[in-house]
Amino acid sequence: MDLIDTHCHLDMPQFDGDRTAVIQRAAAASVSQIVVPAIDLENITAVTDLAQQHDGVFAAVGIHPNSCANWTGDWLTAVRTAAARPKVVAIGEIGLDYYWDDAPHDVQHEALAQQLELAAELNLPVIIHNRDSSADVVRLLAASPLAGRENPGVLHSFSGDWTMAQAALEMGFYLGFTGPVTFKKADDLRDIVRRTPLDRLLVETDAPYLTPQPYRGKRNQPAYVTYVAERIAAERGVETAVIAQHTTANARRLFRLPAAA
Repeated sequence: MDLIDTHCHLDMPQFDGDRTAVIQRAAAASVSQIVVPAIDLENITAVTDLAQQHDGVFAAVGIHPNSCANWTGDWLTAVRTAAARPKVVAIGEIGLDYYWDDAPHDVQHEALAQQLELAAELNLPVIIHNRDSSADVVRLLAASPLAGRENPGVLHSFSGDWTMAQAALEMGFYLGFTGPVTFKKADDLRDIVRRTPLDRLLVETDAPYLTPQPYRGKRNQPAYVTYVAERIAAERGVETAVIAQHTTANARRLFRLPAAA
C-alpha cells in the first residue's frame, strides 16, 4: 500500500523529541508523503523548513481562524511570500472556528475570504478548518473564486452533516477524514464516509491530535493514518488497499504531489 497523510502538524513541540523517528515510522507503515499545514505567522517558517529537510514532507501556509484576531493586510503579504517557497502545495490551514471563538467572527470572515482569494490567484488548493461554523464556511466558499474550480481544496477533518458535505462536493471540494471516524459514537460521520464518492476522499491524522482507535488518548502520528483508511474500507466493504489507492491518487491530484520516491 501507499498512503498519504494529508494533514499533520509535524512541527508541533509534541514531536520535538523524535520527529525524524516519527517520519521513519510513517514510512514503515506505508505512509510515503505527509502534508504539514501552518496555523500562524510564527510557524510558517517551521513547516516550510520541515518540507525542505525531509523527503516526502510538504507544506501548506496560512493563518488558522484561532490565530487571526489581529489580522492585517501585512499578514496576507507574509502568506503570499511563504507560498513561493519550495514544496508549498496549498494555502492552509484556514477557515472558521466558532467553538473556541478566539477571534471576532467578522475578522475570521475577512481573513478567510482574503486567503481564499490569494489561493485562487496563486492557483493553489486550500485546506479548510471548520468548527461549529458550517453554514458560514459554505457561504464564504461559495462566494469565493475557488467555487467550481477543478480541485479547489479539502474540508479537513470533516465534521459537518451530509447537507454540508453535498454543498462542498458540488463546489468541487474533497472531504478529509481523521481519527474520529473510528470512534464508537461516530455513526453519522461514518454514514457520510459511505456516501462520499471515492474520488473525493482523503485520509488524515491531524496529528498530534484526534488519535484513532486503538490509540485514542495518546499522541497521534502519521503512521496511524492506516487506522483511518482501514475503518473507511470496512464501512465501504472493500479492502484497505482500495481506499489507499483512491485516497493517495486523490491527494496527489489535489496537491499536485510527485510520485513517492
